[in-house]
Amino acid sequence: MEGPMRVAQVLNRMESGGIEAVVMNYYRHIDREKVQFDFYFFEGSALPQREELERLGAGLYPIPAYSRPLAYHRALYRAFKAAGYAVVHAHLSTMSVFALFAAWRAGVPVRICHNHSTAHWGEGKKTLLKYLLRPFNKLFATEYFACGEKAGRWMYGRRSFEDGKVYVMPNAIDVGRFAYDPAARSRLRGELAIPEAAFVVGHVGRFVYPKNHGFLLRVFQQTAALRQDAWLLLVGDGERMEQVRAQAEEMGLGDRVCFTGARPDAAMLYSAMDVFCLPSFYEGVPVVAVEAQANGLPCVLSDRVTAEVLLSPNSLRLPLGDAGQWARLLTGLQRGTGALPADEYDITAQAAELERFYLSHSHELSFFAS
Repeated sequence: MEGPMRVAQVLNRMESGGIEAVVMNYYRHIDREKVQFDFYFFEGSALPQREELERLGAGLYPIPAYSRPLAYHRALYRAFKAAGYAVVHAHLSTMSVFALFAAWRAGVPVRICHNHSTAHWGEGKKTLLKYLLRPFNKLFATEYFACGEKAGRWMYGRRSFEDGKVYVMPNAIDVGRFAYDPAARSRLRGELAIPEAAFVVGHVGRFVYPKNHGFLLRVFQQTAALRQDAWLLLVGDGERMEQVRAQAEEMGLGDRVCFTGARPDAAMLYSAMDVFCLPSFYEGVPVVAVEAQANGLPCVLSDRVTAEVLLSPNSLRLPLGDAGQWARLLTGLQRGTGALPADEYDITAQAAELERFYLSHSHELSFFAS
């Protein structure tokens, strides 16, 4: 085989979400002289990673969305068959079935279904579709991946998980990149017009249903009643951003809620926070919670978030419902050291594991490839 092994990474949209962050973390730390990534993603994606991806040697392939199933399948099938990939790695939750079917038809021998989340019935038809499609992913996948135990059990079933058929690929990070930086704290607070002495509740995530921003605003309203110096720092963008902004104004919180949008320096923004709040309806293993704890932030998470992500002693989970309870806990927490378990979430160690997995299948070239 000449040059590095190329692996197809199939994502939804390439924006600034958690799944993109996880794949990018692994891509930055894998040995790209041995393994290179080709990214397949929906047309119209913002692709904020474009410059970095091109510099690192990635292949970039916009494709139709799976809302156009025939065009989506045709594009992936033709690409996979022409490239002769040994491995296709799909990161689409239960929607991975469509990419995996195309890979199966194209003769790709190693087809990875990688689950990054669970589901919540508040999303109605979307959740129903997830449950209907879930069993079919196992028909076309040869390998079962998940970000953690909860996500693995939900997607593949208790028996598959307990029989060791699910490979847990942690949402690992470059711990040093998220270390607390007091100089960045002061600079960023000045840039964002947040008072130096303010008590800042932080949240990083796209403005989408699962993140539960409405409850987060209620928690902050209670927090602001307890502390006159409280601010809410919201990092990210998404379809519900303007809706949340309007809700903050209606609640009389607009002058103390800072919306940053998606930012390339999001890693530094943790240093501008005092506590981290994640009241999600559902998650897999949220990489933002790992990043926040690496920064030393105490985290208050919903009990819908897996306990696997509680990595520091000053992080905890609470049930959704009593915003006042959340506020009282948030105001009583203080920063810690930021130490994380040695290897489990260390990207250098985990990228080497993934690299070994890919290379162990490098000889399994597609027999349909031209």
